[in-house]
Amino acid sequence: MVALPSDGVPSSKKPCKWVKYPSTWIVYRPRVPCRRPVLVTARIEHVALWTDDLERSRSFYEELLGGRASPLYRNDTTGFESYLLSFDGGPRLELMRMAGIAPRAGEGAQALGFVHVAFSLGSEAAVDAKTGELRAAGHEIAGEPRWTGDGYYESVVLDPDGNRVELTV
Repeated sequence: MVALPSDGVPSSKKPCKWVKYPSTWIVYRPRVPCRRPVLVTARIEHVALWTDDLERSRSFYEELLGGRASPLYRNDTTGFESYLLSFDGGPRLELMRMAGIAPRAGEGAQALGFVHVAFSLGSEAAVDAKTGELRAAGHEIAGEPRWTGDGYYESVVLDPDGNRVELTV
């Protein structure tokens, strides 16, 4: 819970009026006997993927999907390394490597947990073109471009580590 500092105004001179909102946190202020709603919105800041070849994965997301990588972060004590990739208008993607991380059950295999990361390309033609470009670059297409039952035009490609990457309008 977040606490706001007292603004010095006695509560009798500043009555507390509020409406209950969905997705609202109630914030308690020290020495002020009222509750004030504070609207809190959440957005995805970044998603992280483990890889055993950091440079290969960075290259895939930079060269083929337009990401811009941060400088390499390295923790010499733990052996952890990562890049944060930025994309226009959305959350970042963190690519991480560290010794001792177990491989997935099988490349492209579906399993519990996060399933895919989706990139919006803006049009059906862009999805078709990018799918063709990824195929020509030797990446496995796990789902050909198509309209889905829930109204998305999409294709699915596997990144170099077998993670599912959805390309959508």
